[in-house]
Amino acid sequence: MAQSSDFFSSRTAITLVVANMIGTGVFTSLGFQLLDIRSAPIILALWFIGGIVALCGALCYAELGAALPRSGGEYNFLSRIYHPSAGFVSGWVSVTVGFSAPTAAAAITAATYFKSVFPSAPVMPIGLCLVAIIGFLHFGSRRGSANFQQLFTSVKILLILVFIGAAWWQVDQLQAVLWVPVVQDFSLVGTGGFAVALIYVNYAYTGWNAATYLSGEVENPAQALPRILIIGTALVTVLYLLLHAMFLSVAPMSAMAGKADIGFVVAGFAFGETGAKVVGVMLSILLISTVSAMLLAGPRALQVMGQDFRLFSWLAKETKSGVPANAVGLQVAITLLLIMTSSFESIIIFSGTVLALNSLLTVLGLLVLRLREPQLPRPFRLPWYPLPLVVYSVIVSWTLVYLVIERPIEVLWAVGIILLGLLTYFVSTKLEPSK
Repeated sequence: MAQSSDFFSSRTAITLVVANMIGTGVFTSLGFQLLDIRSAPIILALWFIGGIVALCGALCYAELGAALPRSGGEYNFLSRIYHPSAGFVSGWVSVTVGFSAPTAAAAITAATYFKSVFPSAPVMPIGLCLVAIIGFLHFGSRRGSANFQQLFTSVKILLILVFIGAAWWQVDQLQAVLWVPVVQDFSLVGTGGFAVALIYVNYAYTGWNAATYLSGEVENPAQALPRILIIGTALVTVLYLLLHAMFLSVAPMSAMAGKADIGFVVAGFAFGETGAKVVGVMLSILLISTVSAMLLAGPRALQVMGQDFRLFSWLAKETKSGVPANAVGLQVAITLLLIMTSSFESIIIFSGTVLALNSLLTVLGLLVLRLREPQLPRPFRLPWYPLPLVVYSVIVSWTLVYLVIERPIEVLWAVGIILLGLLTYFVSTKLEPSK
């Protein structure tokens, strides 16, 4: 019989979801959104819609994860529902973009906030060291990874709540913000700027599906997974709304527009120069759990690919404590490479496009699976079916259409990554020894 130490607890899985979601996006996206949208109600509506979309997606994944309880996330779902090639491309996306790119962005942002306090600190070396050290920690035992993740995610939530409360308390005067929309605000909805802003929001919510990447390592996944996904997503939605209400009421929109270090800008208005430096260190520490969560969840998709494809079997090898060390090492290496070669905004748009398409196909897969295998045991069934599925699919499809129009270069790069994944799949199957 498996011992409890052989599994991640529900608490660890919830912290994994929270830590994956609360990363660079929530502390950087507002600056880009304010370039096109200067309405507080519309900004908050964007983050509320993002939370609803994420919750709808989490509910769909909860049914899939309970019915198909194997680690690997979308790789497992798409392989089972559509074709092994679809799963392979999803796993390919997970390692090249889905986890490595946001991990690189989080490390870069952490180093940037650190530099805001210590101007002589070099951003790239600090980001590289952060990824290397945390990657090394995840080569150890599963229990060690779980304890590290729980500790830094708890610190993250506490620091965010302290930041919100202290900023509201310390600021000399709140901004004169109209919280009720006026007629002109509604004209912003449905525009290209609104759609692109929603991509930034969806990027910030990315990670609500993180627990499905290690569902095979969670005790009683059929019962636990729905609760993990829903609690984690709902908690982050509340924190995001509180954060943006604080941002907009503490600092003027003109000061935040176009800025990537929103947390530092807001802290300057609330606490002054010295206080802003303290917050800069705080935000740098806060992002450690994001880097950790990405390096914990991502390698599980690679591990499952290694179990299914002999050519990649080296990715499935585990240490005595059950850690997929080769998969962890590969993701660390790709993340380090991205830190050295990529720009921050390109990472967000590029990876946001691919991840949106990846999750859209997975959510639609729920409909396919219900039609094709109605007798499949489903310990958890999507409530109000098919409403959450429809809401998620329509909104994500709409943003993808606008991305093709507004940001074609990043979309072409995303298509290139997908085609390269397909090519790799067919080459690997050709090289597979005949059975």
